[in-house]
Amino acid sequence: SIARWEQLPVDTVQPYDEMANADAQVAAAFARARKSKKRVLIDLGGNWCVDCIVLANFVRLPQMRRFMETHYEEVLVDVGRFNKNLQIPARFGVTERLQGVPALLIATPDGKLVNGDNIFATADAHSMTPQAIAAYLAKYAD
Repeated sequence: SIARWEQLPVDTVQPYDEMANADAQVAAAFARARKSKKRVLIDLGGNWCVDCIVLANFVRLPQMRRFMETHYEEVLVDVGRFNKNLQIPARFGVTERLQGVPALLIATPDGKLVNGDNIFATADAHSMTPQAIAAYLAKYAD
């Protein structure tokens, strides 16, 4: 098990597709969720963000991958420098400037946000323990 982030194997340093159609990606995740009955996890971030890269690599660890695939339909949305794809958080009532990234929107298959009071919990991912991030993701898993 990983006790410190320095032990984390780096699988990706560019987890966000900067050219992707975010609306189509999010729609596809909700379509999958309606079939799988899983929650949708929308990871808002940018490839410039250390915390985003830490989180993206953490959820790729084999033990986390199994958990994520069991509980979530995941989609990563590039928000640039807080200036792109902001219609995605706005759809869930998050219309002020994002306080930080990664910001996680966790929703039911029918689009109800379940972590609305806590979407910025992982914005300081590198200072959280791996166990704290796992516990956060488990808290909102269905």
